[in-house]
Amino acid sequence: MKICLSAPLVNHSLLCTGEVKHIDNQSDNKIKNVFLMKIFLAGCNNKKKIPRENLFGSDFLAGENALKGINVLESFYYLRKEEEFMTLVKHLGFFLLDSGAFTFMSGSHRGAINWDEYVEEYAAFINRHKVELFFELDIDSVVGIKEVERLREKLEALTGKKPIPVWHKNRGKEYFIRMCEEYPYVALGGIATKEIPRKIYEKAFPWFIKTAHEHKSKIHGLGYTTFANLHKYHFDSVDSASWLYGNIGCFLYKFNPKTGLMEYMSKDSCRLKSREGAVNNFNEWVKFGKYADKFL
Repeated sequence: MKICLSAPLVNHSLLCTGEVKHIDNQSDNKIKNVFLMKIFLAGCNNKKKIPRENLFGSDFLAGENALKGINVLESFYYLRKEEEFMTLVKHLGFFLLDSGAFTFMSGSHRGAINWDEYVEEYAAFINRHKVELFFELDIDSVVGIKEVERLREKLEALTGKKPIPVWHKNRGKEYFIRMCEEYPYVALGGIATKEIPRKIYEKAFPWFIKTAHEHKSKIHGLGYTTFANLHKYHFDSVDSASWLYGNIGCFLYKFNPKTGLMEYMSKDSCRLKSREGAVNNFNEWVKFGKYADKFL
């Protein structure tokens, strides 16, 4: 299973200023991953761009190799303003591109959205950067399923590739089966937004996963990383921004390779250093991702 760290650009402010301190001298990979955190987050709030080669340090090849252990899901909404990030994508272990449609709607945009223009811009970005795995505009609740299908067909025509369609409860059971018949990669949406109560949704996960695999289709769980349950729900990939929760809740993550679970460390009356905490939590999630690649 691929565990994708979502929104590294959205949450750049944790580390984009000052030097990132190395907090574990026992691991060379740790040092590399600190550089990676700087790569993902540097310069996002600053007008002055940092040259890509400087982000890796003198051992540029080691930096590129270190990227192979990291899986990322990022939104087109943010990447279109930070295209330099895309020069690194080919070195990642795994990359998924979200359409960013809902983020776009909830942002600072005013007035009607021309979805045809948005799809054209999205497709041009995909073609320009040779993105292989990207999601459709799953805006069923806004424009209806027929319009979603029209926009999906337009995206396919412009890119010459099949996007990842995203199932929502309004589409129904038979629609999911058709998705699996027609697409090599499908996704379940509405998990993070609680479109369906989580306990009910989780009971249905085995059916969704089994159905997708019976049709030789891979399946992605959008916004789902409940640690214990990932051992029993065998998605091909999932994503989450949960690696950031440590900074929000003032605790450190610690991945336990014996149990395959993430542990939490905190201390009363102590403040968490934001940058150091974020670096630690990022690296612990990278460890979890490597574990999931091998065992989940």
